[in-house]
Amino acid sequence: MKKRISVFAFFSGIGILDLAFERNGYNIVFVNEFDSNFMEAYRNAREQMQIAAPLYGYHNDSAERYAKRRGKKTLIRLIEQERKKGNLVGFIGGPPCPDFSVAGKNAGVNGKNGRLTKTYFDIICRCKPDFFLFENVKGLVRTEKHRPFYNEMKRKVSANNYLIDDTIANALAYGVPQFRERGFMVGILKDLFVRDVENLSFDWERHSLFNADNILSRKWPTTNAFAVDGELQFPARGLPKKLTVEYWFEKNDVLHHANGNDIFAVKAGSQKIATIQEGDTSGKSFKRLHRWRFSPTAAYGHNEVHLHPYKERRISVAEAMAVQSLPKDFVVLETLPLSQKFKMIGNGVPYLMAAAIAKTLKETLREIQEEGNEKNSN
Repeated sequence: MKKRISVFAFFSGIGILDLAFERNGYNIVFVNEFDSNFMEAYRNAREQMQIAAPLYGYHNDSAERYAKRRGKKTLIRLIEQERKKGNLVGFIGGPPCPDFSVAGKNAGVNGKNGRLTKTYFDIICRCKPDFFLFENVKGLVRTEKHRPFYNEMKRKVSANNYLIDDTIANALAYGVPQFRERGFMVGILKDLFVRDVENLSFDWERHSLFNADNILSRKWPTTNAFAVDGELQFPARGLPKKLTVEYWFEKNDVLHHANGNDIFAVKAGSQKIATIQEGDTSGKSFKRLHRWRFSPTAAYGHNEVHLHPYKERRISVAEAMAVQSLPKDFVVLETLPLSQKFKMIGNGVPYLMAAAIAKTLKETLREIQEEGNEKNSN
């Protein structure tokens, strides 16, 4: 009999990672998010998609404080309840990452957000879920300053009986119209395996659609003259149309989307933006997307302004969600500040990337379970 997979989600943001897991056979039973605006938007998006509330509720609190609580509803007790039902239990989470980002504060583990990464691994080691997924910026793995801390966390979970595997993946490989590299770590308790296994070999590319290096080596269009509502044919060069901004704008019907009119007005520099060519992303701030190319990393802070390919404006929230490969039925709460909406979308793991990893993880857990069932039947 296949066990259901119950997931405790931490640092959930607006819930993009959680939705990818939910729609690929997992049951999100617990949601933790500290920011009240993010939590409100998460709940609203879930209700709009008619997804039931998590069994153990929404927890708008510090993950560290909740993990230290005592009583009948501690995380450990809740995990025990799920296991008594015969369910597998997992943790998923991507702690806030600006302290490990080269483009961010770079404060590392001593930063306000950086400490949350250690908190997440502490919770994992204390609660011992059957598996976990950790997601963060590539700077945590590749930057010399932060790598010792990352390796320390790997040793920590390994010493707590987890087999782990990690990678840095590019969202392009999974069909996302965006160049975005993210670090991932998967851990599975050794107790789940019926045979002695020294290392976990997780097939990160099992559900990838493209080879990112191959995609980057192709001759994509560079720049074209900007013209409001100007026409531009798709280049017949064997390029995958599914990785283009325009394909996703059309797929998500962004002009008629509920968040289609959520657009920042360009006040300073309004004349300048009309001079930026379609596809010119060389600027430090203003970057105009090319309709027939993928987007740069979708980070919508003060210093990263993505302009519409053929409109004299910034992109909308609906268009930002399309760049993140989110489903068309995903909606951001209307009443939230516009800056918060872009932050919520930009902070999330690209949806198709998360979905592919969720599928592979579920299949890996099923394979481990089936091997155990086969051994027990002999």
